[in-house]
Amino acid sequence: MPQAVRFDGYGGIDVLRVEDVPRPVPGAGQVLVEVRAAGINPGEAYIREGVFAEQWPATFPSGQGSDLAGVVAELGEGADGVAVGDEVIGFVHSRSSQARYVVVEAENLTPKPAGVPWEVAGALFVAGTTAYAAVRAVSPREGETVVVSGAAGGVGSITVQLAKLAGARVIGLAGAGNHAWLAQHDVVPVAYGEGVEERIKEASGGKVDAFVDTFGSGYVDLALKLGVHTDRIDTVIDFAAAEKYGVKREGNIDAAEAGVLAELAALLDKGLLEIPIAKAYPLADVRDAYRELERRHTRGKIVLLP
Repeated sequence: MPQAVRFDGYGGIDVLRVEDVPRPVPGAGQVLVEVRAAGINPGEAYIREGVFAEQWPATFPSGQGSDLAGVVAELGEGADGVAVGDEVIGFVHSRSSQARYVVVEAENLTPKPAGVPWEVAGALFVAGTTAYAAVRAVSPREGETVVVSGAAGGVGSITVQLAKLAGARVIGLAGAGNHAWLAQHDVVPVAYGEGVEERIKEASGGKVDAFVDTFGSGYVDLALKLGVHTDRIDTVIDFAAAEKYGVKREGNIDAAEAGVLAELAALLDKGLLEIPIAKAYPLADVRDAYRELERRHTRGKIVLLP
């Protein structure tokens, strides 16, 4: 039988399991996808831990995951624009993508370009659309300076590249081990930690136009200290700071559409965008994958291979 990730109650990594499940059946307007790769994201860990139990409660037993790439295995009635055998990139809102087979709304799929590897395609949705929305929210213009926190992480590594494509000068906050990768992508690397404000001022020449926070932990406060206007600050993680200061909090939900996936996939196919893959794990090793994710020191994305 096909397998899927499940958990029966809020908790740490130990509540996750992989179990045999019936093969799902697509309904009207839906498609059954045989998953080749499914990205994992911090938000899924927060949901599983119960951090968002009030806003987005789980129904148990719960599945997990939004990102996916795979091959169309079956069509539901009225599922237009796709055919059995098509290679696709897509997403679900049903917390179910970390599985061998997943039912997806046909409108949430876009063709996978042949030049985009499965691991990259499967990691695209949450991180890619979050970065897309965050960069759009701060509207970088030619020659402006944009600072990105968590610049080598799953979202940050895409954010810095999209900001560069918009013509901005980008400063990326990251540990020393990721500075070479940032420099290779024409991003000015700056070490985080004590003294970071002064290092940013030196690297920017004293003027920062926009700030994208992908990490939390006080970076919204730092952006304000640097003189960035609230409407040019976006945090994808520190919602308390967004509410307190009135900065933007645009992320995945603001760009969750197949058209955005298609744009990002085209950039990948043309070699204009890179999604670093930190590691790919078999579905059975889902606990190890999240353990690695929660260390918050990987470059790029972690992916499950069902």
